[in-house]
Amino acid sequence: MEKKKKVLFICVHNSARSQMAEAWLKHLAGDRFEAYSAGIEPGELNPVVVMAMAEAGIDISRNQTKGISDLIEAGKRFDYVITVCDDAQAQSCPAFPGAARRLHWSISDPQAVLGTADEKLAYIRKIREQIRLCVLDWCRRDPHGK
Repeated sequence: MEKKKKVLFICVHNSARSQMAEAWLKHLAGDRFEAYSAGIEPGELNPVVVMAMAEAGIDISRNQTKGISDLIEAGKRFDYVITVCDDAQAQSCPAFPGAARRLHWSISDPQAVLGTADEKLAYIRKIREQIRLCVLDWCRRDPHGK
């Protein structure tokens, strides 16, 4: 049996986009990939993101935010590193040492939306679905040539 490829999703705070991407990859293709996520400046897990993912049947309520530096210090290596910052923040998303393949998906920042709780949830639902479709599309293209 072939070893699972390790995939790291990176965003600024590891509070929303990278958490959703990690969860979707585990949910949709956990038999083929080991998914991780981290941020440049780890923040607090976004409770609206937790709610939106729960609506999709995925519980991330116990997830902790993680920093890239912790993974580097632990000597972690990844086959793929995918940044999920929006294009305006892409400069802030660093490269991760030792990655075989680096990809970038421009995903809007959930923290950027202002408004009521319902408006924030509606916005994050759209981001959740965008990330789900990115993960599905990436998996369908069979990135490691099986």
